[in-house]
Amino acid sequence: MTRLLDASKGKEDAAEITLRPQSLDEYVGQSDLKKNLRVFIGAALHRDETLDHVLLYGPPGLGKTTLAHVIANEMHGTIKVINGPSVEKTGDLAAILSALEPGDVLFIDEIHRLPRVVEEVLYGAMEDFKLTVLVSKEGGTKNLSIPLPPFTLVGATTRAGDLSSPLRARFGITEKINFYSVAEIESIVRRTAKVFGTQIEEKAVQEIAKRSRGTPRIANRLFRRVRDFANFEGKDEIAYEDATKALDALKVDSLGLDDVDIRYMLGIIDRFHGGPVGLDALAAAIGEEIMNLEDVYEPYLLQLGFINRTPRGRVVTELAYRHLKRNHQEKLL
Repeated sequence: MTRLLDASKGKEDAAEITLRPQSLDEYVGQSDLKKNLRVFIGAALHRDETLDHVLLYGPPGLGKTTLAHVIANEMHGTIKVINGPSVEKTGDLAAILSALEPGDVLFIDEIHRLPRVVEEVLYGAMEDFKLTVLVSKEGGTKNLSIPLPPFTLVGATTRAGDLSSPLRARFGITEKINFYSVAEIESIVRRTAKVFGTQIEEKAVQEIAKRSRGTPRIANRLFRRVRDFANFEGKDEIAYEDATKALDALKVDSLGLDDVDIRYMLGIIDRFHGGPVGLDALAAAIGEEIMNLEDVYEPYLLQLGFINRTPRGRVVTELAYRHLKRNHQEKLL
């Protein structure tokens, strides 16, 4: 089950697709990245070439998939979307690559989860636009090279460090997607409200944005749940009181922390005296998956300065003690 504040994508619905910006002008935030992409895309179009391969990395929910669609639109191409774990055999990837048309954008989400044997098929495809496959012939085998049309590969990952060096080196453009400012999230909430045809008070916009963890996907989820609470009471406009009432009922605190965040920090404080503690031990203590904690929850807690990663393990900071209204001296008892 996907938690409300879990920014992992899951299955997209029609509403999420409708909310997706179609151009760099519509895409909110990531201003430095957008400036660079305008240059790269403009230069490629000027030369009548495909855009160099792009690697986007960062925590989930920050717009990597959306940006891949924007890149395809800006390059006037068609996007083909696949998920890394779904490509299990070299033949699967070969079939996908051989079906590409000139100028297509191939988007591979969770590219770090491609099997290594499948990943190796990409090397020649990315460098020389050639697909090399092993075929049987007269009791032996030989490599068959098939030309591919020029295309752009856009890879997205939450774990850039898990990519092999050979694959990472073949991306000409590598960009990190950062958390959004509250002001940027406010712009996204206003746009979402407009798309859904819902009136919303400015203070309600600000409250949703404050509790969205700097993550557009979470902001859109919170808006939809707040709208549910308001509509349930027969209201077509979301007031500040409606937003705070709904967000409190959803147990999303003033900084956007949910029960997992709280259990994570209290687990370190109460079970391990403030740390340091290894992630394996902490995950077992609070009953959560290691990867979920590392990819979804820790990036935001690190951003807030509530935890530190040290060579000996995770440590809760003074800021976390203050937010939880706990006495830091408890660590010494």
